[in-house]
Amino acid sequence: MGLRSDHAAGRSYSPKGRTPVVPGTGQRFGCSMISAITNQGALSFMVFRERFTVGVFLRFLRRLLRQQQGRKIYLIVDGHPVHRAKLVHAWLQRHASEIRLVRLPSYSPELNPDEMLNQDVKNNALGRQRPRDLPDLMKRVRSYLHGRQRQPHIVRRYFFEHHVRYAAA
Repeated sequence: MGLRSDHAAGRSYSPKGRTPVVPGTGQRFGCSMISAITNQGALSFMVFRERFTVGVFLRFLRRLLRQQQGRKIYLIVDGHPVHRAKLVHAWLQRHASEIRLVRLPSYSPELNPDEMLNQDVKNNALGRQRPRDLPDLMKRVRSYLHGRQRQPHIVRRYFFEHHVRYAAA
């Protein structure tokens, strides 16, 4: 998911006849985030500056394997070109006993449980205040996600949404 400094969520207010103003630097900057959640409430994530590439995705998959030692991972992914890349496919074949990607149908974000986390982050970590600079943006996102890691009951609730209940079982 891409995160930008000028993301606007929610509403603002001001006295009658005056335009609401949200203070900010006027600069535009952004970062990206990749995450994985489980129906037991576990959350893994990575916040990074560079573009989402095969190298970034493989780094995240290696991190997931280290965290889930001994248990096979079934990772639900969308149709992003990185998820379909030849290098990813070759890496997955070498690690077939440890991890399997389950691809969603074309453009069906409502079926992706991780979209619930994405919406939560955009509305609550970014939407309330404007970050000053890129390190501040990344710090806010990481801080919010670390907080969510300590709240597995909230992460479990993402799977209660009608379209993603299939992944709760």
